[in-house]
Amino acid sequence: MALIKSRLLRLGFVPLIDCAPLVMAQELGLFAKYNLNVELRRQPGWATIRDKILYGDLDAAHALAVMPFAATLGLGSIRSECVTGLVLNLHGNAITLSRGLRQHGVRDARTLRVEIERCRGTKTFTFGVVFHWSSHHFLLRLWLASGGIDPDRDVRIVVVPPAAMFTNLKAGNLDGYCVGEPWNSIAIESGEGWCPCVSAQLAPDHPEKVFMVRRDFTETHADEHLRLIAALIEACAYCEKSENREEVATVLAQPAYLSTPVETLRRSLCGPFHFGGERTEAVHGFHRFAGDDANEPSVGKAQWVLEHLLQLGAIHDRTAIRTLASGKVFRSDLYEQARSFVESSNHAEITTSSNGLEFASA
Repeated sequence: MALIKSRLLRLGFVPLIDCAPLVMAQELGLFAKYNLNVELRRQPGWATIRDKILYGDLDAAHALAVMPFAATLGLGSIRSECVTGLVLNLHGNAITLSRGLRQHGVRDARTLRVEIERCRGTKTFTFGVVFHWSSHHFLLRLWLASGGIDPDRDVRIVVVPPAAMFTNLKAGNLDGYCVGEPWNSIAIESGEGWCPCVSAQLAPDHPEKVFMVRRDFTETHADEHLRLIAALIEACAYCEKSENREEVATVLAQPAYLSTPVETLRRSLCGPFHFGGERTEAVHGFHRFAGDDANEPSVGKAQWVLEHLLQLGAIHDRTAIRTLASGKVFRSDLYEQARSFVESSNHAEITTSSNGLEFASA
């Protein structure tokens, strides 16, 4: 007998390509497979995701890898203990610069520094990131520093919601930005921007998005939480396979999700990626949704995030990194429990199907 589905669970997402695991878990019936009643709720940006998780308007969400730490530390919000039991993806971001910078000879961070020096005293170049405490901020600073640019003195870095990046670039309010797809490809297709570097090249294997909940949700709704992670583990594996990427792009293109042309989504999902100008090339792992422990919220992934928080001044004592990375926020134990649940559920499905019975996962 099938179990009665749980109460309605409200899952938030920002319309970016890396929300794909949540979308595909819904569209493929994976949430239903685990007897979950899920409603996906599209949100405009990361501050909204954070606030709705903290105040209980969402049960769980697609979130920046840093956000469970930021909420737990009270960075920019009330202090509220949050955790993740699943990394949804690695990589997926890129840096986009304006057409005007290219016209002035900028091709990389080194030549950008030359242009900054040429304009010093008459113009301050402004770059957008999606959240102050984010991989986008870390990656942009890393790229700028590679060209000898001081991110704190030579440029201005501002927070802009992902969907507003292109509009502000086109209007001249931004000279560039670091954002997830498809907002780089949209700028490139329009001719307003071009891409010097993608995050898979800047920081290979860096954690990007996670499945975030409040800690009390893991305690009061432990079974539902594990079933959510189990469904998303299967969805991540589906999204990673190259033979499924065309379908993923087609589903994400729908108005309820990204409302973006399929051709635009294919650029980073299926490749090759068009950087702008004459440069088009295959980028290995532009989006990594699964494989080689990509989904485990491990100590190593936690340390990568925390090291950058240290550099940004959010953490002042290196000993705090060891404490925070010890498994209280990035919960590999929850991931392992859910992974075992996936294996047992799929075994039960195979067994019952071979006996001609209808499978209902628990």
